[in-house]
Amino acid sequence: MAGDHAHTGPGTGPAPGPDTFSGPVPFAPGSLLWDITGDVRILLSLPPALVLQVAHPAVGAGVDDHSVFRTDPWGRAERSLNSLQLWVYGGEQALEEGRRLRELHRTISGTDARGRAYHALTPAYYAWVHATAYPVFLRAAQYLSHPFDEPDERRLYDELLRLGAILGIRQRDMPRTPEEFWPYFDAMVGEELERTAVVAELLDPRRPIPPPDGAGVLLRRLWPVLRPPLARLHVFVTTGLLPPTVRDRLGLAWTARDERGLRRLGAVVRTVVPLLPERLCYLPTARAARRAARG
Repeated sequence: MAGDHAHTGPGTGPAPGPDTFSGPVPFAPGSLLWDITGDVRILLSLPPALVLQVAHPAVGAGVDDHSVFRTDPWGRAERSLNSLQLWVYGGEQALEEGRRLRELHRTISGTDARGRAYHALTPAYYAWVHATAYPVFLRAAQYLSHPFDEPDERRLYDELLRLGAILGIRQRDMPRTPEEFWPYFDAMVGEELERTAVVAELLDPRRPIPPPDGAGVLLRRLWPVLRPPLARLHVFVTTGLLPPTVRDRLGLAWTARDERGLRRLGAVVRTVVPLLPERLCYLPTARAARRAARG
């Protein structure tokens, strides 16, 4: 997932390089990620993935110390989303983007809240950031589109391993199968994740966020009225799409009423989005890739 990389789990050691993984292959039509990554509904699943990432103390410290998410929230989100789109729809550009990201993170290091030194390209940290995509994609599908069956869950995981190769993640630093993934994930939740300062900030509906970059005069005038309910909705959906064990670990309240509300919202999204024209259903990079594939 796009973000400031940082984990303690499988494989600590030197930063990964191009010779530490084999055969990254760009994605093409027919893959699950080709359909998922450009769908507008990914805008709802990326925030919970980010929360999962920064709940790791090292990742949270890296974002706290080095990210511009406070001073340039819209710009950072746009850059992360554009990078993510390139990973799947960029063809050979995906490989270059993977190299660019590794280079970008080489200088990111420091000390986390537990007093442990971190480096953004420590293999286990880098792998955790990527690993968060799997549980969040599965959760989002349950509510916002349709649940994956077992073969497609396995297929999705295999594709995420392929994506990891594009990003420079070594095969030995990721669980090899879904069966190996869940014990790894449960151990991370139970032993590593915590309500870091960045988690608390991202899930605070009172967090000050300016109007979107390039907003017109009318939106800027209405922003003080629009921001509070939009922020509450954002926090609600983000919290709901986190796995329940993660919510418990982070001390996030979630009631039966909340669950019913999320399911109602999901039903609306599942109904409306497939009816939209392609220009509204897919993000720009995905639309262009789909047009090129058809042509």
